[in-house]
Amino acid sequence: MRITIGGPPGSGTTTIAMMLAKRYGLEHIYAGKIFREMAIEKGLSLEEFGRLAENDESIDRSVDKRLAEKAVEKTITEGRMAAFMVEEPDVKIWLDAPLKVRVSRISSREGLEEEAVREMTIKRQESENQRYRRYYGVDIYDLSHYDIVINTEKWNEEGVYAIVDSAITHLVRATQE
Repeated sequence: MRITIGGPPGSGTTTIAMMLAKRYGLEHIYAGKIFREMAIEKGLSLEEFGRLAENDESIDRSVDKRLAEKAVEKTITEGRMAAFMVEEPDVKIWLDAPLKVRVSRISSREGLEEEAVREMTIKRQESENQRYRRYYGVDIYDLSHYDIVINTEKWNEEGVYAIVDSAITHLVRATQE
């Protein structure tokens, strides 16, 4: 089984990806981890590396290449471009929540002021969206690419997990018939 999961920062993708990986015995592949590893390899902070990526297409392409190479059978691949990079995924999931909710989650998790998180989140989203459009001609916010789309604002992580798990369980049953 190959699952992709994407969404903007603070939408819950990492939490749900880890829960699904455990439930289905999948390897969790995370684009953010690959990006961080590459920043360390270059001796740059995450912010510096992100700024460099805005003007160097090879960085995004390298992250995506590594992501695609790792996304073989029995994987859940997490990243905003995962649905476009993984070959023939069985299910493509997109999680989202209003900016205010996502900022609150990130602020609580990272121990940062909400206004600073809000500014960083907006800049990051704009930068990534522009790069994905420019480099790949892809609008990751075009939800027609995804099989499951969930606004995570109203559910806790167990609720979101239950919805996604139910959908995947039905998919697995349908493909076995």
